[in-house]
Amino acid sequence: MVINFNNLRINNLHSQTEFEKKVTFFLEEWLSYSETVKVQTSGSTGAPKVFEIEKKKMINSAVMTCNFLGLKEGNTALLCLPVEYISGKMMMVRSFERKMKLIITDPSLKPLESLDEEIDFCAMTPLQVENSLDKLYLIKNLIIGGATVSENLRNKIIQTLKLSNSQTQIFETYGMSETLSHIALKQLMPKAEDYFTAFENVSINKDERGCLQIYAPNVNSDILKTNDLVEIKDGNKFRFLGRIDNVINSGGAKIFPEELEALVKKEIPNEVVFLGKEDESLGQKLILIIEGVKSKDLIQKISEIQFEKNFHKPKEIIFINEIPRTPNGKVSRLNLLKIIDEKRDN
Repeated sequence: MVINFNNLRINNLHSQTEFEKKVTFFLEEWLSYSETVKVQTSGSTGAPKVFEIEKKKMINSAVMTCNFLGLKEGNTALLCLPVEYISGKMMMVRSFERKMKLIITDPSLKPLESLDEEIDFCAMTPLQVENSLDKLYLIKNLIIGGATVSENLRNKIIQTLKLSNSQTQIFETYGMSETLSHIALKQLMPKAEDYFTAFENVSINKDERGCLQIYAPNVNSDILKTNDLVEIKDGNKFRFLGRIDNVINSGGAKIFPEELEALVKKEIPNEVVFLGKEDESLGQKLILIIEGVKSKDLIQKISEIQFEKNFHKPKEIIFINEIPRTPNGKVSRLNLLKIIDEKRDN
């Protein structure tokens, strides 16, 4: 299904798949007289919840992204994210705001499989990008969100696009449902940046815990307190260190699992997660979960990694067939902990 927002005729849309029906339902909701729409959170850090968002603030968010990327009327976009969540809804709003032609494809791990034309704009999760490397050259502007882009994936992207001499611009996003998708971008290609840059009219600082605070009045009138530990530079740039609720306290030492995961992913291609397991002597014992079949080669590579601190070395390595994820691709640490507990009980 294709929606041409430059000449929108909703009566001419013919929804065939369940996803297309959801897209049409949201479009009807968007064009209704209601000033708000319902959005569901992903549930990656807690129970999913539904809340209402003002349409005018979604438009403000769309304008920030479209201006940053230089998107304009007549451009082509691709929607391959669930429309239950803010990520998919905002792809539709951006297309509506800039009068773009929007190609609809059911969300899957290989959303570009049938793509045979160049498009100007697309948003994907890291997992989708991992399975679409051979078609990335067809996208002029790609934003990646929903989870952190690993060093391993970043290298794959760079090598693939260098071979194709692509002019593709790729950015990692920072945001959440409450900020109506992202409020900052970090370029991965053609330039590799270490810091996210906040959009214009977005103010950032740190609270007493060292966590990021966001004031983006165009999209949310509240000062948003996050649980994301950051380093701020030049007033509008920040580097993500890890979530404070993921911090592992092992023997009195604080460990940021996201930093260790980034280090390990430079050496092995598998998805990995560091968790803190309750331990009588340490408080929390550092364990490493690896997605895939147990391998002596992988264990050897882990043992050869030069961790900055001795207590960064995992006390235990567990292999698992599949790491649980939320519907939009984020690792679910809560469910993973439950699975590990059940494994031990059995």
